Amino acid sequence: MAEDIKKEEVNIEAEAPEQEEESGEEQYGKRRRRMGGGPSSILAPGEKPKDFRKAIKDTLKYMGAYKFAVLAVVFIAALATIFETVGPKVMGRATTLLAEGVINKIHGTGGIDFEAVARVLVLTMFLYAVGAFAQYIQSLIMTNITQRIVYNMRRDISEKIDRMPIGYFEKVPTGEILSRITNDVDTLGQALSQSISNFIWAIISIIGIVVVMLTINVTMTLVALLVVPLSALVMAVLIKVSQKHFAAQQKYLGIIDGQVEENFSGHLVIKAFNREDAITKEFEESNEKLYESAWKSQFLSGMMRPLMRIVSNLGYAAVVVVGGTLCVKGRIGVGDIQAFVQYVKNIGQPIQEIAQIMNQVQSMAAAAERVFEFLNEDEETDTTTEIYEAGDDEVEVEFDHVSFGYDKDHPIIKDFSAKVWPGQKIAIVGPTGAGKTTMVKLLMRFYDVDGGAIRVDGRDIRGVSRREHRDNFAMVLQDTWLFSGTIRDNIRYGREDATDEEIFAAARAAKADHFIRTLPGGYDMVLNEDATNISEGQRQLLTIARAVLADKKLLILDEATSSVDTRTEEEIQKAMDALTENRTSFIIAHRLSTIRNANYILVMKDGDIVEQGNHDELIAKNGAYAELYNSQFEQVG
Repeated sequence: MAEDIKKEEVNIEAEAPEQEEESGEEQYGKRRRRMGGGPSSILAPGEKPKDFRKAIKDTLKYMGAYKFAVLAVVFIAALATIFETVGPKVMGRATTLLAEGVINKIHGTGGIDFEAVARVLVLTMFLYAVGAFAQYIQSLIMTNITQRIVYNMRRDISEKIDRMPIGYFEKVPTGEILSRITNDVDTLGQALSQSISNFIWAIISIIGIVVVMLTINVTMTLVALLVVPLSALVMAVLIKVSQKHFAAQQKYLGIIDGQVEENFSGHLVIKAFNREDAITKEFEESNEKLYESAWKSQFLSGMMRPLMRIVSNLGYAAVVVVGGTLCVKGRIGVGDIQAFVQYVKNIGQPIQEIAQIMNQVQSMAAAAERVFEFLNEDEETDTTTEIYEAGDDEVEVEFDHVSFGYDKDHPIIKDFSAKVWPGQKIAIVGPTGAGKTTMVKLLMRFYDVDGGAIRVDGRDIRGVSRREHRDNFAMVLQDTWLFSGTIRDNIRYGREDATDEEIFAAARAAKADHFIRTLPGGYDMVLNEDATNISEGQRQLLTIARAVLADKKLLILDEATSSVDTRTEEEIQKAMDALTENRTSFIIAHRLSTIRNANYILVMKDGDIVEQGNHDELIAKNGAYAELYNSQFEQVG
């Protein structure tokens, strides 16, 4: 999949629509998704989806296959929570038995019933053990469900990418797509794994605790429950006050992030124009604002625990005072007071958990929205499944009054007509933005023409399956793409069933065999990421070897020598001459010296052919081609 993304990424010109610059907040939002919510995510405003209901609905629909498993998780989680909730009350009975036994012994009317205490303790242990086991089973099932969902989602995104039109990848940054595959899916998976079971636990815990407390004493329950609205009030006030500071922190983190990245990448330019003082001042202003917003937000976030602890302690004190009074009157036992204190302590935890879950669910919905938005994007569709394979004979290509524009109101190709005879080497030249690469994209059916037609051996390519049509082409692009692996495997990418002898022959034809054998490991040398352990020219020769091995009748060479030195260019030119022999070839070049031997040269300007002919004929015309050629010659001179 990553290979397909890379293949479609390469060779994207400025002809595609420009993207709007992101704001500091948007940049920070993306970085925040990569890094997680941070230590203050309880108070920090979660990232909000555009349509929360739809995002949740789409997520539940996607989980449809696991609905019975989720119901099982709900049941097991409820069971575990009930056992856990009942535990303190049962254990309180043991405290009451001990207290009563001590009093009886003091009065001389009896002693401690250790057998009864032991039975209560065994029952308590049993309840907690069953609850722990149920939690383990619930966690096991939920983890399996979420990982299967994440697996299926990544698989669906991967398959979706293969069906997406090239235009989508020209409009959407690669990092944004990768973020959906990795960060957004991970966010969704983690939230599902934690939020469902935790939410069930929190709700049932609150209900269970209240019910058990009511069975002990109604008055004490009402006193204990005063903690809940007081805790909620404290949390609401803190969130309201801190929210604007968290928003400012997000904003200025994004701004500083952009400034640092920009200043490091443009360090030489800043030095050259003596802009250090201005840049430093600008950074200090943003840093000061970040400092102010960050310390306020972090301070308010840090106030959460102590304030909640104070409220909880007030609740403990109130329960003990009321409980002590009732115990003296003989209406409750000592163990009931102990149980109540534990319940007051426990009830605050699920309330905080729900607040966290709501923030987490909001982030999950935002991630789900982006994932399903991608999965619902329009796909590259074929109206036919007809297969056409170029045979052993050389292939003829015709452009018949082709017109096209990425934006229908602003055509780039206006009326392009040309006929390429079998085996010809056709060069397409012209200034930047003339439409050269766009013609190649149309030929490959990355886009379909708006008007006219492109025919291969007399067949309109729109009547042929895109996949089968592209299988007739080999491409060598300006942006060399090699994957992390051996040189042998990178060349074999052109034809996976090729033998070693065929690989060696392709490398010799591409003038790459000699340098490959001088490398440590030769053909078995492992290229690192981006293949930076070999030179640019060597990378280009390997891509040519790959195209030679593919052995297609139609060949596209797009700026294949633009980023190498003159000597390497000569080697690549020799390899390209061997590659284009007996193949219908299209060559896009800025260095006009590389296309002198082309059978035909098409000179494009503003989407039209303004001149055509071979090198000598066009020089003799002293027109647009001669002007381009002479300007390069003068620059060299």
